[in-house]
Amino acid sequence: MPRAADRFPDRVEPARRLLSTDARHTGHGGTTHQGGEERGMTEPGSQASVEQPGVLFDLDGTLIDSVYQHVLAWQEALSGSGIDLSVWKIHRRIGMSGGLFVSALLRETGGSLSADEIRALNLAHAEAYIQRRDTVRPLPGARELLAALTEHQVRWAIATSGLAIAAQPALDMLGLPPDTPLITRDQVRYAKPDPDLFLAAAARVGTDIHSAVVVGDSIWDLLAARRAGALGVGLLSGGYGREELERAGAYRVYADPADLLRHLDEIGIRDLVPPLPTTEMCRRDISAWSEH
Repeated sequence: MPRAADRFPDRVEPARRLLSTDARHTGHGGTTHQGGEERGMTEPGSQASVEQPGVLFDLDGTLIDSVYQHVLAWQEALSGSGIDLSVWKIHRRIGMSGGLFVSALLRETGGSLSADEIRALNLAHAEAYIQRRDTVRPLPGARELLAALTEHQVRWAIATSGLAIAAQPALDMLGLPPDTPLITRDQVRYAKPDPDLFLAAAARVGTDIHSAVVVGDSIWDLLAARRAGALGVGLLSGGYGREELERAGAYRVYADPADLLRHLDEIGIRDLVPPLPTTEMCRRDISAWSEH
């Protein structure tokens, strides 16, 4: 398979240049200090950095329980523009970029909007979502999962098709610092199902996209992961079914972040799971027991 850097050179290199000046937080407490020294992170090329894949998370429906708030916010914004659609049809498109989302829904109604009208619709959605934000909660195990990855020096980042105005407050909700690596729609040329968000997130934390794991709850996350050349893992917490996620490219599917945390060894993150005893360890144990 061609590398993402070869297929999307106009997206990868600008992302690297843009994000190299702002890669202060590595997803596990690393901070760039004066002189460019990166502290608190695994050195590139070391054994840990080779063995542990970076993890790139979607936000809504993956780390926070916000999918249906977004659905209702979109319904309100669309209704305000004279576009009436059923809630289930809106839900099927959640996770796409706002522009593609609106275009896809308009195909079903036969309508059309100008670029300015689509932009205004996206802002109306963001405002309607903010009004519902107090009902949003972290998904079970989300905080614990991120804390475990940080403790074990696994690089991770968040990449969302949402605008920064809607996504940034989620950091507080998850107990994360302001400099947490967060890539939003405002920072890339195209959002999901294009690979730009995940390419930028990988560049932000300095991990190879081809060894990274993308965790998302929608088919759009997994399609973007495949186009980026990353391994996709699906969560059921956004409302999509297991078979849909697997057809879109999910290597594994789990219920929610808590379920993923219990099975991190299945996606190649081993240090968080107690290792099985080696033959030599068993011999030592038997020898010690026989002496007694």
